[in-house]
This record gives sequence, C-alpha cells and structure tokens, in this order.
Amino acid sequence: MATSAIVQEQPPFVVGLRCLRCGTTYRVGELDYVCSCRPNTGSDLGTLDVIYDYQALAQAIPPGQLMADPDRGIGRFWPLLPLARRESLPPLPVGDTPLLAVPRLADSLGLRHLFIKDDGRNPSASLKDRASAIAVARAREQGAAVVATASTGNAAAALAVLSAAAGQPNVIFVPKAAPPAKIAQLLVHGSLVLAVDGSYDQAYDLCLAACREFGWYNRSTGYNPYMTEGKKTVSLEIGAQLAQAQTDLAGPAPFLAPDAVFVSVGDGCILGGVHKGFQDLLALGWIDRMPRLYGVQSTRSAALYNAWRAGREVPAPVEATTRADSISVDAPRDPFKALRAVRETGGAFLAVPDEAILAAILPLARLAGVFAEPAGAAALAGLAQAVEQGLVRPDETVVVINTGSGLKDVGAAMEAGGAPVVIPPTLEAVRKALADSSGRRPQD
Repeated sequence: MATSAIVQEQPPFVVGLRCLRCGTTYRVGELDYVCSCRPNTGSDLGTLDVIYDYQALAQAIPPGQLMADPDRGIGRFWPLLPLARRESLPPLPVGDTPLLAVPRLADSLGLRHLFIKDDGRNPSASLKDRASAIAVARAREQGAAVVATASTGNAAAALAVLSAAAGQPNVIFVPKAAPPAKIAQLLVHGSLVLAVDGSYDQAYDLCLAACREFGWYNRSTGYNPYMTEGKKTVSLEIGAQLAQAQTDLAGPAPFLAPDAVFVSVGDGCILGGVHKGFQDLLALGWIDRMPRLYGVQSTRSAALYNAWRAGREVPAPVEATTRADSISVDAPRDPFKALRAVRETGGAFLAVPDEAILAAILPLARLAGVFAEPAGAAALAGLAQAVEQGLVRPDETVVVINTGSGLKDVGAAMEAGGAPVVIPPTLEAVRKALADSSGRRPQD
C-alpha cells in the first residue's frame, strides 16, 4: 500500500528501507510495510529493514549524550528510531526496565555472570510496549485514524495501553483462546476487541485484510518493518546497563555487549529486534563485537527451530499447541530476521518441552525474584539446555530476556507453583504444615 498520508518531516538519520529478500532499496514513505516481491499474505518474503546513516549519527550525537538524556526510556534513543519527532511517542514511559544481576540463579546453572532483563516491568507488562510505542508514534505522524494489530495477547495489550495514553483509536484481533487476563487489558483500555474464532494465524490474516480494506495503520509483527526498531531498544538498554554493571570487568565504556543473549521466539520479531539493536551499536562503533543470539522455542511450536536445523530460509508451518501462548505460532511472520540473527552471530535455536518451560517459572521467581509468563520462562529453559550442551562457558556474560510478566498468565503460574496449604485457623495447624513441608520451611 502506498503512503499518501505521510507528513513531509522525515526521521533525521533514516535514509531508506531495504528488502531482505531481493535487496531493493526504497525511500522513506515509498512503502508502508513490505516489498513488492512479497505476496500480501502468508510469507516472510519481502521483509524490509530500516537503514540509518550511522556515520552522520555518530558525528552528530556522541553516546554520552544519549546516556545523559533525562528521558530514561526509549525516548533517549530517538536518533536511532524511525520518527520525525521525539514528541510523537505516547506520553507514557516505555523501556528503562532493569537488568538484574542474579547470582543465586547463576550459581544453580554453574555460571558466573548472569543477568535477567525484566521487560515485564513495562506499562502493559511486556516487551511488546517498545514496538507499540513506535506504532502509535508513526500512526500519529501519518495522521492515521485507526491502528490495528493481530496478537496472541501481549502485542495487543501493548497497543491498547499505548493507544489509550495517546488517545489513538485502535482495533485488535485476537484468537478467542487468548488468556482472559490479556483480553481484560484490551477491554479496560477501550480497544475494539475482535476475538476471532480461530487460530492466531487466522486472526493475523484477517487483520491484514481489514487494514487494506479500511485504510488502518497496521502494527502487526513481521509485516510492519518499524516494529523491529522499537524492539531493538531492549538491546540498546542492555548494552548501556551492562557497561554500568560491569565496569570492574571491562573498564568504563558507554556500551558493552554480553557474550550471549537468550530470548523466546514465536513470530521471530523480538529476536530480529535484539539483533538489530546490537547491529546498530556495532555500526556506530559503540561496541566492539556482536553477542551470540539464542532463540528459544517450545517443542510444540518449533517452526523456526526446525528451519534452522534444516538450513532453510522459510520455515514449514507447524500446528502449534504450546502452553506458552505468547510464542504459539503455526507460521512465523518474521522468520528471515530471526534466522539471520542466529546464523550471523554464531548462536543457535533451541527447542524445549513445555514441561521445562513451566518448570523454569520457579527458579526465575525463587532465585531471581522475577515473575515471568511461560514465554519469558522459555528463555531460561533454553539457557539451561544450552549449558548442558556446552554452548555457554561458565565465565561468559549471559543475558536472559524476560519478555512478559507472570500476571499475564496466572493459570500457568499456579500450575507451576502448586496450590496453597489450606489449614484451620490454629497454631497447631501451622506447626503441622511446617513439619509437612520441612524442605521448604522458612529460615528463622
């Protein structure tokens, strides 16, 4: 779809968009979403990548200026975002989530330097807020009347929250089976919620059709190239926070790359964004190497893992049945960027069973104080598998990204954590409960 409504102002350091399939380069505003070499539905072909003038950016904005910016959220990285104006971002803080050193969890895995990037602390409690902030900002700059997306829940909640803050009307397509807690977020924030009696993939295709029919701005993952640019800010923050946390190991520097990053994968857009963020830092000369990137999928939704193992560029669809609904995808919508991220950095895809994903919720909570939904815990389950396979050395610096809060799926948390002990209101009952659970008895 051509963009006739884009304002004359352009992002100052964006020079175009390049198709990752055919290599065609487009001017900013020449295309909204995908290259003409891609069909309208059902394929990753024609995925676009935003191109920046890194030389001009590095000369104009030293890294120290970004770090000194009073805006601690994604707004401080505005020169590296595809926006004409910083003020286009919704008036709700996004980003600046903590990078937590977790020594007890590290010890349990035989590691020395393990960090959790807890993006469950964002306004809608997931990493997807980063992309939705960009979607709302670009829609505002283009004067779009409505923003729409298809989602299993987190992207939808992020769009609902950020749209509410900006007063932006929005329509959201979700599969009817999405967790009630996620749908509740959409409704209370005033979105028009269309629960599709079908799969996520069917909801996605319906959203594409509706946006074309009604002229809505489409935020959907893997179709809108600018969503990668929002998600990449998690890597920019990791680089800055790691430099602050590890000056004793690496010397003072504005940014520092870890050795390995683990992230759960459904459509592949978050992994592609993580890759793009570190690519930006490397191109600017603000880090000296890329980290290895590891994408983690459930064995019950392993299309990208299968493609990586087979050396394929386009994954064959699967019938996803994973309990981790945020990464439950039949046909990934952004596989090219995800596969490239792993292959170019020397990382790997890992497939872990749902049992391991649910089990990983507990060490994250009990050893690190991080409450993760199943998709977030999948990244830790993948790290545990990588340690067993010797893919990570004990002395390496490792970051696990928690992509969403456990409050997104309380049912899964209850399944992992078990039921409370019900007792009558007597001290004797308390003593008996303590005796029966001696292995978990609180320390005096």
